[in-house]
Amino acid sequence: MDTLQTMVLENINSPEDVKKLSVEEMNILADEIRQGILNRVDKIGGHLGPGLGITEVTIALHYVFNSPYDKFVFDVSHQCYPHKMLTGRKEGFTNPLEHSEISGYFNYSESEHDPFMIGHTSTSVSLATGLAKARDLKGEKYNVIALIGDGSLSGGEAFEGFNNSSVLNSNFIIIVNDNEMSIAENQGGLYKNLKELRETNGTSQNNWFKTFGFDYMYVENGNDIQTLIGTFNKVKDIDHPIVIHIHTLKGKGFEPAVQNKEWGHWTMPGILSEKSPSFSMPECYETLTKDYILNAVKNDPQVIAVNAATPGVFWWNSEFRNALNKNYTDVGIAEQHACAYISGLAKNGAKPIWAVHSSFIQRTYDQLSQDLALNNSPATILVFWSGITSADATHLGLFDIPLISNIPNIVYLAPTRKEEYLKMLDWSVKQNEHPVAIRVPYFEYVSTGVEDTTDYSILNKFKVEEQGSKIAIVAAGDFFSLGREVKEEIKSQFGIDATLINPRFISGIDKELLESLKSNHKIVITLENGILSGGFGEKIASYYGNSSMKVLNYGAYKEFTDRVPMDELLTRYRLKKELICEDLTGII
Repeated sequence: MDTLQTMVLENINSPEDVKKLSVEEMNILADEIRQGILNRVDKIGGHLGPGLGITEVTIALHYVFNSPYDKFVFDVSHQCYPHKMLTGRKEGFTNPLEHSEISGYFNYSESEHDPFMIGHTSTSVSLATGLAKARDLKGEKYNVIALIGDGSLSGGEAFEGFNNSSVLNSNFIIIVNDNEMSIAENQGGLYKNLKELRETNGTSQNNWFKTFGFDYMYVENGNDIQTLIGTFNKVKDIDHPIVIHIHTLKGKGFEPAVQNKEWGHWTMPGILSEKSPSFSMPECYETLTKDYILNAVKNDPQVIAVNAATPGVFWWNSEFRNALNKNYTDVGIAEQHACAYISGLAKNGAKPIWAVHSSFIQRTYDQLSQDLALNNSPATILVFWSGITSADATHLGLFDIPLISNIPNIVYLAPTRKEEYLKMLDWSVKQNEHPVAIRVPYFEYVSTGVEDTTDYSILNKFKVEEQGSKIAIVAAGDFFSLGREVKEEIKSQFGIDATLINPRFISGIDKELLESLKSNHKIVITLENGILSGGFGEKIASYYGNSSMKVLNYGAYKEFTDRVPMDELLTRYRLKKELICEDLTGII
């Protein structure tokens, strides 16, 4: 694939080059930036609509302000692609050979123009408030600009950041990018006020931002560069906090992303050739979940599906949401509220099923502990996208096992196949004794056709799938298939028929079974698709601590990885049958 040809962008190597342009040239630059976004996303996938909509705002910011001396903090950084192209990283968008060299988020290791590594939402105002306060303590003078989307305003941290920053009494500029959209539709009463402000051109006396004490300006045409430049020049070097509320068009410049903003938020490779928001899914854990919930609601009107602004992760499309109607709640970007909400639902007799991305459940530790587990509310949490991946550092799904499994009262289950998943889900929804989380398999979809008859009310009972001796392999969830491969390799190399165990429960251990292994086993191998520290395998190692049993734990190291190839990670963590057998050599 040839490098994308440009006229203006090719001469932009830093924000200083933007300052030399005329408005006409900046409009050409905006078109070329959009082509760069389309070029990259078409090849490797990524966020589409947010960057397309914020292009003119980004150009105007770099024209008026002086990054990196002036500090920009982009919320979530879904919309940072234009910023990256203007700060020396355009090759990551114009040259196919460089696409994977640049991350899809703010990343301080890439550029001095990115103060932070950012990938979770509702954080920009709080982060920028810290920058501004440190600036004031040091007696320095420069602009601190936080950019936050309207969807991100529903997150609790955004409220906290607005509350604190409004009393800084020094330079602080918040740009609210209002494109009338979160990842899906905005949810919550706040958005009635944003609508009122748009309809009154910012003159309504009902003004959410002013209630915090902010000065306020409204820009209706947020995709007009000349208007934006004039606005930013008015607030540059301001001596008090101000909100600039800017109305933009998400997906601007690519009509399919304008017409279907939810589909266009983040897309898979091939969008330019497909240009279609339709997508059919083969049977998978996402489709199983959707079908189960639809049927459950038909049979029990107390069942309710809950989501925190990321329905696309679970393929909960508008058809599914509309079919559920009152039995569906999108709480907005508010995982902490979601956790407490499902606790309240469960306590009052409803049967909530909350689907959440593993990386995002990290935001809820206190609510999991205090609001849910301490009250022993029998809600169901489905944790998707868990495990070792080549994702960027902000979206790792490694940490949910230590996070969830060490909180009292919560039962954390790890199915290995379709039949187990459906049985666990059905048991969880119908039981009234425990909060239950289910770690939805991520690596592969497995169906055996054999019904699961397990009684999951008998907690922490492991299942011996294949009885052997000398070596026991305890392979949880996604890594059960690896466990079977390891068993076969052990038999091939050492002539030992190992025992293969499917634990199913990862929040507790089967002491009776583990004790019985002592009679004819010398080595226990644990496999888990997550971080080792504080994880499932360490529970088993601890149990055997005062015995002669040798325990080998396999999983991920305690580290942040950033777009490291999957094979490299599995090799690093020795999560391959040959490497595990190599470790066994000399200790059998």
